[in-house]
Amino acid sequence: MANNPTGDSAEAMSLDEVRSKIDRIDRELLRLLNERAELVHEVGEIKRKDDLDIYVPGREDQLLRKLAALNAEQKGRLTERAIRAIFREIMSAALALEDSLKIAFLGPAGSWTHQVAVNKFGHCVEYVAEASTEAVFNRVAAHEVDYGVLPIEHSSEGAVHHTLDHLAGSELRIYAEILWKADAAVMLRDASKPVTAIHGHPQMIAHCRPWLVEQFPGARLIECSSSSLAAEEAAREDGIAALGTPLGAELHGLRVLASSPKAYATQTRFIILGRRSGPPSGNDNTMLMVDASDRVGSLMEILQAFASRNVNVRQIENRPMPGDGRQARFFLEVSGHFEDSGIQDAISGLGSASASAKILGSYPAPSWVEER
Repeated sequence: MANNPTGDSAEAMSLDEVRSKIDRIDRELLRLLNERAELVHEVGEIKRKDDLDIYVPGREDQLLRKLAALNAEQKGRLTERAIRAIFREIMSAALALEDSLKIAFLGPAGSWTHQVAVNKFGHCVEYVAEASTEAVFNRVAAHEVDYGVLPIEHSSEGAVHHTLDHLAGSELRIYAEILWKADAAVMLRDASKPVTAIHGHPQMIAHCRPWLVEQFPGARLIECSSSSLAAEEAAREDGIAALGTPLGAELHGLRVLASSPKAYATQTRFIILGRRSGPPSGNDNTMLMVDASDRVGSLMEILQAFASRNVNVRQIENRPMPGDGRQARFFLEVSGHFEDSGIQDAISGLGSASASAKILGSYPAPSWVEER
């Protein structure tokens, strides 16, 4: 049973008495939240003086895991997902106090990337929609925003090559990673009207087609360029539904009629793009770009350079080398932070394999799958 901080039995109190106790707790919560905000402001002043990042993903993850564990110890009624959502918004409000944190994302508004960004940073910071991956990189590089949010891998489609290719040619780095589990929502203007057509992104339509055909047998499935455009179509006409994000429903004044079953959920990796890597958190991953001669045994030598230093290569993705068919390019995700001696030694050892490496970022290994 959940703890009862008031010490009274709710069943023994009248409705007015229960509401009165809730009001007193709310007043105390508000006082404590403002007290917390003052302390966060002091932290911000110290960070600015020492030129430290306001947002530290390793610290955020550590705090959320500690709060979830504390809630479990107290046998609270709130779920871990609820605890994380509540404190994510509390932290979002605190971040907004520090020079109005700005986040660029691959748009348009209401896209999956927008939904992920809001889930990660909360509703209190400022968001900037960009039409292309390049525009997000440019915004971060020009210091016009603090961070960018971009997809880097889909569970069904594999690596997002636009993001990898821009990382290859940029001095920006991966600052954090987000794992996102997507349940698509069917939304429309008037839930009382029969659904005659469902608009959605081709990838999402294809993935959810069996469920959509079963759930809405009389509806036409119409592909469009984005989930946001689908929501706009649904907002214009009764009977037209959109397949997209819950955030898209909020932005376009639509009602969510149904959400796809868990069997149709997809998992996507997103990166938070920054101007430098974060400090070691104790449980990190590092993304590297390795260029090497395209010859027999080259990849084996690269992997051996890491294996011999006891560095785990978690993932490999290869891309064509621009303008040179004699060279190969690999993107490696390895366990650890780039400051670790094992990774540093492995990078130094790549010279014997006629290879060179560029560090694309070190970031905390995600311990939680975000979803909504």
